[in-house]
Amino acid sequence: MKLYCATTNRGKLREFQKALEDSEQVQVLPGLASIAPCEETGATFEENAVQKALYYSKFCDGYLFVDDSGLEVPALANEPGVRSARYAQDAGFEPRPEPGSSSRAALTPDERNNLYLLNRLSGSQNRAARYHCVLALARAGTVLLTADGSVDGQILTAPRGTGGFGYDPLFFLPELNRTMAEISLEEKHTLSHRGRAFRAMLPQLPKLQL
Repeated sequence: MKLYCATTNRGKLREFQKALEDSEQVQVLPGLASIAPCEETGATFEENAVQKALYYSKFCDGYLFVDDSGLEVPALANEPGVRSARYAQDAGFEPRPEPGSSSRAALTPDERNNLYLLNRLSGSQNRAARYHCVLALARAGTVLLTADGSVDGQILTAPRGTGGFGYDPLFFLPELNRTMAEISLEEKHTLSHRGRAFRAMLPQLPKLQL
């Protein structure tokens, strides 16, 4: 079964493709760049995943899945949650220039989000965090199944590692003594919330072909 994924995030796509020996089974929805983005109005990851699956599956001839995922920090009432990708932007957060610097290089959205998260957690002793992902698979405007996965960790006081994306440089895995940005793609798929959600979805796929 070939699966199409509605994502422009190459990091996410690599994680999903890594789950299968034949990476060609997971491909980006053809013409995705020309499709107007789905408006995400859900209050939960599942609501947004279902909303996006219903929308994008209407532009696909086969099975299409989407994910909605992000970071939940209990000390911040589970922020940033569904706003993970737009956390700093929504708050209008502008990092201060480094001392002695008259200018600041433009930050990526990920870097800005990470700085805002550190700002919000400044002085907090509770650094617990959870990555959470919900996948929704649909065909021709009908959602056929959902699956979810999560992984627990802690938020560091400074980023570590150059791999991954999003909050990975801050997301520390105590059992490995490394951040998500310090592990290989193979390890990340085994441990990550997206990997776990995808593996939970795979056993359900054969039933769709009966």
